[in-house]
Amino acid sequence: IYEVVATYLACGINPKNSIIFNQSGVSCHAELAWILNCVCRIGWLNRMTQFKEKAGANKENASVGLMVYPNLMAADILLYKATHVPVGEDQKQHLELTRDIAKKFNNDFNCEEYFPIVEPLIPKEVSRVMSLRDGKKKMSKSEESDQSRINLKDDKDLIDQKIKKAKTDNYAIPSEINGLKNRHEAINLISIYASINNIKIEKVLEEFGGKNFSTFKSKLSESIIEKICPIGDKIKNLLKDKSYLVKILTDGSKKADLIAKNNLKEIYDIMGLTKFS
Repeated sequence: IYEVVATYLACGINPKNSIIFNQSGVSCHAELAWILNCVCRIGWLNRMTQFKEKAGANKENASVGLMVYPNLMAADILLYKATHVPVGEDQKQHLELTRDIAKKFNNDFNCEEYFPIVEPLIPKEVSRVMSLRDGKKKMSKSEESDQSRINLKDDKDLIDQKIKKAKTDNYAIPSEINGLKNRHEAINLISIYASINNIKIEKVLEEFGGKNFSTFKSKLSESIIEKICPIGDKIKNLLKDKSYLVKILTDGSKKADLIAKNNLKEIYDIMGLTKFS
C-alpha cells in the first residue's frame, strides 16, 4: 500500500488535487458492491474472461468472491459517478460490465442517467505492455521471472540488462508496420519505445527500419532509464517517510468517505431504502 501511494506521488499525482486513499478505508465500497450484486446477472459474470482464467476448468470450486469481484470494481467506479476510467485493454471487459450494470440500475429504478455510462481511457499506441520474455503474455508483477518486466524501482544497470536479454527474433526491424505481423516480441519492444517517447510506431520503424535489435535495444534502454529511474529514486525517498504516506491515506479516506456517503444515501433513496441512524 505504501509503495502504491509513493508511486502515485513520484509519478506526479498531487494529493491536493486528487484524492488518494485505501479502498478498505471507505466502507461504502462494500455496501454498494452488495447492491450491485443484486443488479448484475450471473450470465454477465460467467462471461468474464479473467474469471474463467483464474477459476480454471473446475469453476464450481471457485469462490463467490472471485466471481463477483467485477461488481466490486463497478462499485469503486459508480460510487463516485466516474465518467472515464484509465485502463489497459485487458480491463475493458470489466468496464463494459460496469456500463451494463449502470444501465440496468438506471432502468430498474427509473432514474435515467443517475449513474453515468462510463467510458474507458485506453492508450491508442500501447493498450497493453507485454512480457519481455513472452510477447503473447501481459507484463505483470506477479510473473515468476523478474526478467519479464521493468519495475519502477529498477536501477539503470538492471534495466539495461533486462532489455539486452529481452526476447526478440532473428529478423531485422522492418521499415513498415506490415513487417511486424506475427512478430510478438518485436511489436512489444517497438511499442514500448514508441509509447515512452510519445511517438507513433510508424515513426520508430522509419528510424530503425533495416537495423538489428542490438542497436535498437541500446536506444530503448536509454529511453526507459531516462523516464523510469527518476521516478524510482523518488519512490525510494518517499518510502523513507511512512508517516507522510499514512497522513495522505488518512486525509484521503476522510475526503472520499464524505463523497461516498452522500452518493450512497442518494442511491438508497432512489431504491426506497431507509437507513436509520
